[in-house]
Formats: sequence, structure tokens, C-alpha cells
Amino acid sequence: MAEHHHPTNHHRGSEPVHRVAVLSAGSWGTAFATVLADAGNEIVLHARRAEVADAINVRHENPDYLPGVWLADSVTATTEAEAALEGADYAVISIPAQSLRANLTQWAPLIGPQTVVVSLMKGIEVGSGLRMSEVMTEVTGVPSERIVVVSGPNLAKEVAARQPAASVIASRDEDTAAAFQATCMTPSFRPYTNTDIVGCELGGAVKNVIALSIGLASGMELGDNASALLMTRGLAETIRLGQALGADPQTLAGLAGLGDLAATCSSPQSRNRTFGEHLGRGLSLEQATAATRQTAEGVKSSESILELARRHGVDMPITEVVVEVVRGRISVAEAATQLMSRTPKSERSLA
Repeated sequence: MAEHHHPTNHHRGSEPVHRVAVLSAGSWGTAFATVLADAGNEIVLHARRAEVADAINVRHENPDYLPGVWLADSVTATTEAEAALEGADYAVISIPAQSLRANLTQWAPLIGPQTVVVSLMKGIEVGSGLRMSEVMTEVTGVPSERIVVVSGPNLAKEVAARQPAASVIASRDEDTAAAFQATCMTPSFRPYTNTDIVGCELGGAVKNVIALSIGLASGMELGDNASALLMTRGLAETIRLGQALGADPQTLAGLAGLGDLAATCSSPQSRNRTFGEHLGRGLSLEQATAATRQTAEGVKSSESILELARRHGVDMPITEVVVEVVRGRISVAEAATQLMSRTPKSERSLA
């Protein structure tokens, strides 16, 4: 039987307890619920399937996504979004990026007038090219000062096991960011505030695409030097896009940029890197999807990111190669050649 990680409740009686809805009960949503519970909040997880909700309520575990991680009594689950959102101070949303609009359309009437909406998602919407916070504002009408983005090097299993991690809490409103920072601060989870939502969201979205390219290189056994090259050049093209969209380059050199990129590109726990590895070893797109089992956000977001780059005249060669592979337009061998054979130029021109 898997070892259970039991949290210590670090809530101090003088601090207010917040009611937090987490939609929904996947790996990262459940892991972040453990952080919020450790910080002394009451959490209601929204689970799509009754068996997942039952397991959380009866066994205090989410065996499908985080087996062996014990969930505190302050974490309960329901299959009813209305029950989860009722009276919530915060609505934390952690679902596949491309399903956000459809789900939010159903949930929007249930979100209270003072509820702060928090995005844990890392993707760019197909078709619109919108970041997740932009979709939230458009669909719900929630003003930007009540929108928060959480982004950083946060592998779900490690966070749920209370291993040390840090993240960025971004909101256009400094007070909103600071309030949520206090809501999710624990001895093992260190949140930093930022007002650069654009940089935080772009860092989180583009790193998934770069991780796919590094997975490809790893699957083809191109070596660690090639991976370091792709990571560095991948960060350069992320910064180029960020600057074109008004992001602060320092954000992309920080936890939500370089930090998240390093974790996602280096860890076998990363879905996007793993997906790329499957392709690099010769699996088809369908086979890689089946083998990865959970959503690899970079697969669909890559096309949206490339479209966004072209719209703003930004060169993103690694993203272009990933899109060509995902579309089935070039082989993995051709991808390797293209990734490694750009015309030599001054390194400064990469930035």
C-alpha cells in the first residue's frame, strides 16, 4: 500500500478561514487543495465523477489522480458545481485549458459577486488566442481586479507530498494578489506576488511547448546538451513573445518563466515532456495521447501560441517545429534536423 502523507494544519486561530471552491479534482486541483487546506482553509472540490467525490469524502484520498496522498478533513468533494461555489471566497479553476470556456459558461451564474476567481491553468485558447484570465473575464464578466493567476514550477505530486515549492500569485490588483498569497502560504509552499499576469500566463503556456520539444529530443536520445540548448532558446522565444504582448522580461526570468520551464523540461513527471518522448520514440500522436493518459496542454496550445506570435511578428522557431510535428506535417527525424540547424547568428539576436 502507498505511503500516505499526512499534513499538519498550520492554521492559526486568529486568521480568518476562507471557503475555497476548487474546480475540479484532477492532479493539480487536488494538490493545490492540499496547500489551501494546510493553510487553514475549508475546501470543496468539484469532481465530475461520483466515485471520485465518494473516495475523497469517505477515504480522504483521490486514488485516480493522487494515490497515497491523505486529504485533510477540511477537504470535501461534491459533483454539484453549485454546491462547491456557494459562499466561496475563492473559486480556483484547474481544468484542461481548451474546456475552460464551455465549463465557465455553465459556472458563471453560480459565481458570487465578491468571489475571486483563480486560474491554475496553463494554456492559450484555440481560435481566440486568449490567455486563461482573458477567457475568464470575457465569459464571467468578473473584473480584472478579482482575477488571480497561479503559475510556477509546481509538479503536482511533489506539492501534494509537501515537498518544498514556490509559485507566483499574479493579479492586476496588488491587494488581491497579497490576499490570496496569505490564503495559500504554508511552510512548504512559498507564494510570491506579481502584477504581471501577461508574463505569468505566457511563461506557463509556452513552457509546455518547449517541454514537448525537449521530450522529442530526449526520445531520440539527442543528449543533455541538446536539451539545454532547446531550453535556453525556448526561453528566448518566450521572452520575445512576452515583450510583444507587454510582459515584463523579469517575470519570464523568474519562477513563472524560467522556473516553470526548468521543472517541466527536466522532470519525468511532466506530461508535456513525456508526451514528446513518446513521439520521439516513434509513437503516433494517438498512441502518445493514450500513453500519457492526462492532458498535455502544449499539444493544443502550441498552434494558438504560434498564431499569436505570427500576429505580432514574433519569430518562434521551436514552437513552429512542435506545431509541424503535432500536425503530422514533418517526421520526428525532420523535426530533429530543424531544431538543431538554424542559421548561426549572434547570441544576442536570440534574446
